[in-house]
Amino acid sequence: MALLLVAGLVATCGARMPSGGGPGWDSPGLVGGGGWPFAGVPLDAEEKDGAAYLPGSSVVRLRDGRVRLVPFGAETAITVPADDPRVGQAVRSDGLWLAHGTVPGRTAAEREMAERALLDLRLLTRPNGASLASWYGAWRYAWPRDAAFAAAAFAVTGHASEARRVLRFLARVQTDEGRWAARYHPDGSAVIDGRAPQLDSLGWVVWASWLVHTHDPAGAGRLPELWPMVVRAADQLASSLDSEGLPPPSSDYFERSPDAEQDPDRPTLGVVGPVLAGLRAAADLARGRGDLARASHWRNASLRLSNALARHFAPYGYPRSPIRGGRMDTSVTFVAPPFAPQDPGVSAAVLNAARRLTLPNGGVLPGEKWAGNRTVAWTPEMAMFALSAASSGRVQEAQARLDWLARHRTSLGALPEKVDAKGRPAGVAPLGWTASLVLLTLTALERPLPVPPAT
Repeated sequence: MALLLVAGLVATCGARMPSGGGPGWDSPGLVGGGGWPFAGVPLDAEEKDGAAYLPGSSVVRLRDGRVRLVPFGAETAITVPADDPRVGQAVRSDGLWLAHGTVPGRTAAEREMAERALLDLRLLTRPNGASLASWYGAWRYAWPRDAAFAAAAFAVTGHASEARRVLRFLARVQTDEGRWAARYHPDGSAVIDGRAPQLDSLGWVVWASWLVHTHDPAGAGRLPELWPMVVRAADQLASSLDSEGLPPPSSDYFERSPDAEQDPDRPTLGVVGPVLAGLRAAADLARGRGDLARASHWRNASLRLSNALARHFAPYGYPRSPIRGGRMDTSVTFVAPPFAPQDPGVSAAVLNAARRLTLPNGGVLPGEKWAGNRTVAWTPEMAMFALSAASSGRVQEAQARLDWLARHRTSLGALPEKVDAKGRPAGVAPLGWTASLVLLTLTALERPLPVPPAT
């Protein structure tokens, strides 16, 4: 049992510790091509020196001048001479896909990072809509929370068909009770590993569905699965609240048992935040549809939870667990813009958490007294603080955090999961959740992202 627990050690974004025999994930990025199904294959780490993407594409020019790509309709990379006609076709196809949407960023450097994040997200999203955390064995699964952010990133950058494809996948794998498994195989089958469904995923998926609808109401209206999925999830969220207005304890983005928390009998802020955002988003969708009964039901549930948040978390400065001396973590950003309206107390708590979690390498830990390596920074957390800053008007802070993320990408420009004390990538690259958050942050710096209304 002890060995199984060690092997199943979970970290942020659902990542697992790699197995022995080498890291099993060491790659500077994914090689792709310009045609469906937009398959990606990791570039061998030994080939990274001198390699670079051809501009605006996922096609890689190697040091010897040859080109690595995945040809149309295939899922295996090939290496061809630079003048092979498939090279130009793949580059043009990638460029056309980017041009169908928008590439956020106010500088050339920001747009280059956004371009790479978009292309990586596309390679991580399978034809059936399964948006994978990354491309490697221990990460090659679709976590609903990560997929929700991918759908949101596709939506705000104008790639509506990809956003709808991700939501269709989530609708297909949702249970009749409105829940999702902790993670799914790329074919949509649930991973059976003893983990209970994670309540925060319901809130994130409903929030993402609302955001997709906000950016593409006509397209979302042609998605018959969307409303039934929202109804099932929002009803489950509303019914989960106890007499105090709080949801039950559940694993959140830390993906660890509630028994490991400071207050195992109450939910973490990592659950409360997305549940509140989901209920508010569902109520707004219901109002827009003229379904006033559901809108009122979900709004009342959100008010109960909002009041519980003010009673149980606010007095202690919004820690992870609602107790005096509770540890701070990134989940404080889940009750800040763009997930909730601006609040001075929350804003102060976000700044406090960011200060406490900052490492000498400039990045941040997921939380105080982190059980993992406390010299290694995590990029999703850094990006979440950047998104919070951009959505709250702290432009310089957001740009500084984005600059840090840009400086700590791989040699091919992919965003890794982690960065070690020496500033080197220390986890899988690309990581879909970080790519999504960077795209949302760059978009928020150009125009405000919508916030689910509180009333």
